[in-house]
Amino acid sequence: MKAASLNELKNELNSLKPAELTALCMRLAKYKKENKELLTYLLFEANDEGSYIEGVKREIDTGFEGMNRSNLYFAKKSIRKVLRITNKYVKYSGSKQTEVELLIYFCKTLIAYELPINSSTILFNLYQKQLQRIRKALSLLHEDIQYDYKDDLESLTYMNSSKIV
Repeated sequence: MKAASLNELKNELNSLKPAELTALCMRLAKYKKENKELLTYLLFEANDEGSYIEGVKREIDTGFEGMNRSNLYFAKKSIRKVLRITNKYVKYSGSKQTEVELLIYFCKTLIAYELPINSSTILFNLYQKQLQRIRKALSLLHEDIQYDYKDDLESLTYMNSSKIV
């Protein structure tokens, strides 16, 4: 079975009655947790992006607090898991400003846990990739907003370079 294009889906959804549309959304939400989470964001949290960001930050903190630091391998796995969750929430929002804010928070939290980022190639590359993503998303925002986040980005870059051994 070949999937229909987005345009075809949009046209078909526009032709449905509200009750049929609700039934389709409920059926879609039943099959995947991500669909249910996205629907929850769109219905309940999209109106208040600030509290959404704060909730995601709390979840990032929880992920880092539950990190297994006994072995660097397990710490890397935990960090990747937290990053995967962060990226999922960034994707739900679709806002570049939310992406910048959450990724900056992720990087600051990563630095705060004092893991050997510069001595581990994997962690160093992961951190650098997040800095690149922040710069890219930041370049798409309005100049005033870019200026607000510029200091945070510079401090992340400085903190990382100052710890190189």
